[in-house]
Amino acid sequence: MSSTSTHNSTDEKDVGFLDQTLRPSKWADYIGQKNIKDNLHILLTAAKERNHPPEHILFYGPPGLGKTTLAHLIAKETKTQMKVTSGPAILKIGDLASILTNLSAGDILFIDEIHRLNKAIEEVLYPAMESGVLDIIIGKGPSARTIQLDLPQFTLIAATTRVAMISAPLRSRFSGGVFKLEFYSDDEIAEIIKRSAKILDIEIHPEAVKEIAIRSRFTPRTANYHLKRCRDYAQINKTTLTKEIVEKALSMLGVDKIGLTSADREILNVIINKFGGGPVGLNTVAAALSEEQATIEEVYEPYLIQLGLLERTPRGRITTDKAYNHLGVKESGKLL
Repeated sequence: MSSTSTHNSTDEKDVGFLDQTLRPSKWADYIGQKNIKDNLHILLTAAKERNHPPEHILFYGPPGLGKTTLAHLIAKETKTQMKVTSGPAILKIGDLASILTNLSAGDILFIDEIHRLNKAIEEVLYPAMESGVLDIIIGKGPSARTIQLDLPQFTLIAATTRVAMISAPLRSRFSGGVFKLEFYSDDEIAEIIKRSAKILDIEIHPEAVKEIAIRSRFTPRTANYHLKRCRDYAQINKTTLTKEIVEKALSMLGVDKIGLTSADREILNVIINKFGGGPVGLNTVAAALSEEQATIEEVYEPYLIQLGLLERTPRGRITTDKAYNHLGVKESGKLL
C-alpha cells in the first residue's frame, strides 16, 4: 500500500521537526516567487467565491525552492485537509484508488515527484482529475469488467524537479496552472535567513547574514542548512554568528566564497586539468569522477552554469575564463 500522510491546515507546527518549524505558515512569511503568489491569490480567491475547490496545480523547479511549502500554504489558505504522498510511493493502481476514495470533498492531494508515477497509474489519474471518476478493471481476460466510482471534488497539487518527464496528457490536465519556481536573489535569501534566525533564536550579525546568502546557491533550503551549521559552530565556540564565524564554519563544510562545494570544484578541475578545459562529453566527465551522469547534470551543473563557470555546447562541457580565475589556474592548468 502507498505511503501517505495527512496534514490539517489548522494544526500547530510541531516544533520537534526543525525544517517544518522554519516553513512559512502564512503568505506574508513566504518570501520571493511574487508572480506565482499573485497568480495563486487570484486562483484561490475566485474558487472560494464560487464555493468550489481550486483547480489542479503543478509546481516545478530545482529542489529546495519551496514547492512543498506552497502546497501547504494553499491548504492553510483554503482551510482544507491535505493528504501527502509521492510518485515512487504509489506502486500499484490499487494504491492510487485507495488514496482517492479516502478523500473528502474539498480535500487537497499533494503528490511530490509526480514524474516518477508509473504510466499505467497515470492513465487512471486522467479521468479522476478531469471528470472526478475512478475507472477500475476487475478480473482478467474475457470476464474482466470495468466499474466506475464517483470521487468527491478534490484538488491535486503536484511537484516535480523534472517537468520534461511528465507526459503531455498529464501536464495538460493541470487546469489551475503550471508554475515554474525561479531561483532567489541574494536579497531574498538574506530575508529568509533573518526570518529563520529569529525563529531559531539565533543572534546573527548583518554581515554574517550577507555572507551566508552569497554562499547559498540562490536556494532557501541551502540557506537554512548553512544557517543551522553555522549556528552549531558558533554554539560550540561560545560566540555569536559573525562574518568570521560564518567563514570558518562554511570553510569546514568545503563551501567557498561563491557557494561552490568540493564536488563543484572537482568537476571544474577535472575538465580543466584532464581535458584542457573542454569541450568534453558528460559521460567522460562522469567516468573521470566516478559519478552518475544524472547527478552531475541535475545537481551540480545548473549552479555552475548559472554562475557562468561552465557552458554546455553541442560538442560537450567547456569551462569559462571565470572558472579559471576562480580556481586560480592558467589555461595550461598550472597555478597562477
